[in-house]
Amino acid sequence: MNFRPRAKDEPEINLIPFIDVLLVILIFLMLTTTYSKFTELQLTLPVADAEQQRDHPKEVIVSVAADGRYAVNKTGVEGKSVDAIAQVLRTASTAGRDSVVIISADAMSPHQSVVTVMEAARRVGLTQITFATQSSASGRAASR
Repeated sequence: MNFRPRAKDEPEINLIPFIDVLLVILIFLMLTTTYSKFTELQLTLPVADAEQQRDHPKEVIVSVAADGRYAVNKTGVEGKSVDAIAQVLRTASTAGRDSVVIISADAMSPHQSVVTVMEAARRVGLTQITFATQSSASGRAASR
């Protein structure tokens, strides 16, 4: 009878199959993931199917050109500052604070130009602001 203790074999953890499985999962995720860049968004103008509205005395139409120039009720505005636009809006709003500001911006106009008009309207106290859109059927401009 052999009563000597046997040498116990230490169990080994083989990491190579584990690493192989992880690499396969990593490759699969890299191939199936789509990467999008937010700087490359293609934007289109909003389109609305609405009939052209009649001119109302409460409406103040502010046009923003592609190069950032402004016109209030088809009259050009000297300067591009918020104060200059606010002064013109104050005189053009015949209905006072009940006037509706309609911003009609060109598709290529800078976003800052539209925000400048909104800030000028806020300073004057005109809180009703809407945007003009282009009808999908024709090139007419319709408000709201």
